[in-house]
Amino acid sequence: MGASSSTDNKESSEKREIESLAASTGALPLLQRSFSKLADAQTNTVSFQSFKKSFTLSYKTTTCEGDQTVPDLFPRLLEHLGPSLVDLFFVPEKGGGLSWVEFARGYVKCCGRMSASMSYNTLLRVFHLTAKNAGFSSKLEFESDEADCKINGSVSTVELIMFLWMCWTMSWDGRSSRSTDLFLPDISHLIMSALVSCTESGASLDVWDSDVFGLELELPVGKFLTWALTTIPSLTDCLSHFCNARLQHSLNAEDGSGPSNSAGGEDSVSKTCENTLLTCGRAWAISLTSKNTLSEEILSSCFPCNSDEANENLLYRSYHHGKGMNRLWDNVQGYHAPIVLIVSASGGVDHESTSSERKWVIGAILQQGFENRDTFYGSSGNLFSISPVFHAYSSSACWNWIRGTQGNERIFIDEDFAKITIRHHAVDKTYQPGSLFPNQGYLPVEALVSDVEAWALGGKAAKEVQEAYKKREELFTDQRRKIDLKTFTNWEDSPEKMMMDMMGNPNAPAREER
Repeated sequence: MGASSSTDNKESSEKREIESLAASTGALPLLQRSFSKLADAQTNTVSFQSFKKSFTLSYKTTTCEGDQTVPDLFPRLLEHLGPSLVDLFFVPEKGGGLSWVEFARGYVKCCGRMSASMSYNTLLRVFHLTAKNAGFSSKLEFESDEADCKINGSVSTVELIMFLWMCWTMSWDGRSSRSTDLFLPDISHLIMSALVSCTESGASLDVWDSDVFGLELELPVGKFLTWALTTIPSLTDCLSHFCNARLQHSLNAEDGSGPSNSAGGEDSVSKTCENTLLTCGRAWAISLTSKNTLSEEILSSCFPCNSDEANENLLYRSYHHGKGMNRLWDNVQGYHAPIVLIVSASGGVDHESTSSERKWVIGAILQQGFENRDTFYGSSGNLFSISPVFHAYSSSACWNWIRGTQGNERIFIDEDFAKITIRHHAVDKTYQPGSLFPNQGYLPVEALVSDVEAWALGGKAAKEVQEAYKKREELFTDQRRKIDLKTFTNWEDSPEKMMMDMMGNPNAPAREER
């Protein structure tokens, strides 16, 4: 009796601890509903094999942004992704089925709250086992099974491409309106960023003309993790999203419902990607730089739910609305929420003692949107070198917009949007140091503006406020245009009579009636 009571108390304590950890992630209600749906009524366990099957990904078509080619190994990698993740974290002690504690513990081991470095270790462990099960071995070596263990080895360029695409696919799952089609973004700017930062030959790499798929370089895993933690810290969020999406999918399958297979899903992504500067790959890279609500808003540009929503967050594009500060202001005024500004420009760039015309893309997040002021304003934001190499520069620890001075702006665009001037970070203390395009140099660089875009990041509420503001402005404008003749007592007092008298004889002295 005493031994049985002790065992029950231990199990109850373990159950409370696991549920507390699961609750800290916000996923406990989803886990409880999923277990209730999937568990066998007699054994009160979830079939391990059925659970692995529910995590299996299957796509009829896979398309890629731009002209990139999907490696032959990648489809096989995706086939083993879900089952490998389940094998790694959801382990039944007695075999055959997962109890509630094992079910919740597996989720906590995979998606529980942990440090950023541990999250990356966990994600790399998933990739390593998935690659092994898919038939090719990575060069990663884990010193133990602990989440915070040291990792040795390196990551090849091809492995890096498949690793990032694997993370994109986990983020894609559940967000796309077409569950049978997979769209992969152009991530060459992210690959170049990692190669430049992590390899010895990165400094001499021709980032303008090199094909990332043809580069055979090895990235030491330590340097890669340093780059990933500083450049794309929220990449690891894909794990929890994928697990939640798979659990929700299992609930929908049990209910007889499922994700919509409407024909517009992938087409809308293609429209968003091919026609704007903010492509899916660029939007995804920007979203990975921070863990906040803005990240999800930027992701909405990557994963539009249907064709009607393609580009719905695009406030301004110079190619469509016309160039110039006035045209920009007409489209962004009244929008008092974060905006991401994307600028494409071309100019002479020095490389290996030669100068050539190169095109590059930069961006900035404005936390308060645009305001018509004569002085510097705003709160902390971010600058981005987007293409051909991606880098993010957050505001410095001692940022102060009042310190800004005319003539020393990091980025300056003339009022006609014809030219842009990029200055060295030494003249700007607002943002962290770094080049906004390769081989920038110390002297100011002037380039020709090709296109400018402004994207809304404040959600539907901010858009509705702007629409209401525009309607009020239109109403006021119409009222100002109308002249109410009833305000004048008679013809002699009207402004029309006065104008006609002046035009008839402007030099005639006004007669004063006495």
